[in-house]
Amino acid sequence: MTDVATRYLYLARHGEATEDESELTDTGRRQAVLLGRRLRRSPLSAIHHGPLPRAAQTARLVGDQMGSVPLHCSELVGDYVPYRPQREELPPDLAETMLDRLAQFPAEGGEGGPKLAQRALARFAGPVEGDEPRHELVVTHNFLIGWLVRAALDAPKWRWLGLNHANAALTVIRYAPGRPTSVLVYNDTGHLPDELRWTGFPADLHL
Repeated sequence: MTDVATRYLYLARHGEATEDESELTDTGRRQAVLLGRRLRRSPLSAIHHGPLPRAAQTARLVGDQMGSVPLHCSELVGDYVPYRPQREELPPDLAETMLDRLAQFPAEGGEGGPKLAQRALARFAGPVEGDEPRHELVVTHNFLIGWLVRAALDAPKWRWLGLNHANAALTVIRYAPGRPTSVLVYNDTGHLPDELRWTGFPADLHL
């Protein structure tokens, strides 16, 4: 019988990006460095990041603070819509607003967001084989973090909508054998000073 151990999945949205999203702003670079400093004491075995510049640059800056933790680029943690609900799945009073918002994001070509999202769950969610806990960081985008948190809580598939994440905020999910999945940390910006918090987050939700 194969041993199974706990996975700790660290999720971070990329740092603040320029308007054309071609690179990080000065704020975004500072956010990434501070995130890396926070994670120095974490026993990370890998840093995974999406292929877009804002995620790749964030991961490199975090990695610079971590020493020898390897970086891996993966389309599975890129920027895509993970699930497109049908109108009947949504609360009637919210359906129109949600569908209008999703219409702003054209359907992906190639494999498509929903297929990538299922592969991301298969790759990064759940306990791991072996007898040692595994700690991994995924530097990604707002939508995928919402999708993984939604799955961790066994919420309906559409419920990734409305889960917002600040730039360089940290979320941690624990997948322990024989126990319910736990969201240990959610959208935590404690490593950032006040002036670097809440970027990329809806203004009406700033606390």
